[in-house]
Amino acid sequence: MDVKKMAFELKDKLIEMRRHFHQFPEIAYEEVKTSSYIADKLSKLDIEVKTGIAKTGVVGILKGNGDKTIALRADMDALPVTEKNDIEYKSRYEGKMHACGHDAHMSMLLGAAMILSKLKKHLKGNVKFIFQPSEESLPGGAKKMIEEGVLDNPTVDAIFGFHADPTMSTGKVGYKQGVLMAFTSEFTIILQGKGGHAAVPQRSIDPIVMASDVIQELQKITSRWVNPLEPLVVTIGSIHGGTTFNIIPGEVELKGTVRVLNMELVDKVKGMIDNILKGITDIYGGTYSFEFVKGYPVLKNDKAFTILATTIIKELFGEENAVEIEDPLMGGEDFAYYLEKIQGTFLRLGTGNKEKGSNYPWHHQRFNIDEDALPLGTALFTKFAVDFLSLDDR
Repeated sequence: MDVKKMAFELKDKLIEMRRHFHQFPEIAYEEVKTSSYIADKLSKLDIEVKTGIAKTGVVGILKGNGDKTIALRADMDALPVTEKNDIEYKSRYEGKMHACGHDAHMSMLLGAAMILSKLKKHLKGNVKFIFQPSEESLPGGAKKMIEEGVLDNPTVDAIFGFHADPTMSTGKVGYKQGVLMAFTSEFTIILQGKGGHAAVPQRSIDPIVMASDVIQELQKITSRWVNPLEPLVVTIGSIHGGTTFNIIPGEVELKGTVRVLNMELVDKVKGMIDNILKGITDIYGGTYSFEFVKGYPVLKNDKAFTILATTIIKELFGEENAVEIEDPLMGGEDFAYYLEKIQGTFLRLGTGNKEKGSNYPWHHQRFNIDEDALPLGTALFTKFAVDFLSLDDR
């Protein structure tokens, strides 16, 4: 069966669905219209549909001829970003945008459902289509869906997914055995001082100055206090404090993230941050609060399933388009929760094309994808399901 040809025959439909999702983005756990659209599409394919999993999640179950079950996953949520693209299918919701490719993921998985439903009699097992909410927000929709039984009834034997990647050219697919993506976290720091007039700083305790020292010292965790051979990121992504030019504020808020590939570093780095905060606030006479929220675990691909995926990439698109990713990525992905429970692999699907303006990074106001990648992703989903279910061994 030529699934690549079947996927390309769906290209116009894939573009239509992707543009629908793009125009009507919904952020984490608000994917009500999105999930309704997906459920309607699946139900018309004679696929059993379950809704309301982890609030807005949707699962489709296609029952073939066998006991094995493969799960295919797409995430649904958009981001709180105001789109700057000048396109006919621009987001209609101010402050909300599919700036990470989840609109493409959903359309490609729906495309795979359309093809696999036609191949139902030939499938040597079952396919679960997982449309998951809240990949972008902790604690992650994957965790909640697992807790609510998405990997049961029927029991899932393996899972497959991928992410649109604007750093790779359309047609390329990246793979990596073992650790692919990092542990994530979110932390919030409140530095409390004593407000007052900017002209008499000696009468105040300036949290802005404390914040500047804290930011500088946090960078030394990576550069001086942790083995340089250990991948580690400590980033402050938000700083808020003060209202005008001549007032020293009472407090400053910092928000940031820690990313590691070695889970043993997590508590160590958390302790270092706390020591920095204690030392600096003691020097200035201020106080602080520190909240550290652990996020997604390290994403580790199974060797055997990554080898299977690599074979599929080469068969579909040619050996030259199978790209081995040398170094792990410090971004996080809650697909890692599935891989803690069952075997599977997670790939990177190239969607970058500078001439089409699809080379902007994830979460950018001008993020977009090369829609020529849509049938490629659909073919990947489809062939992985067919080939896995055809394996003799579980």
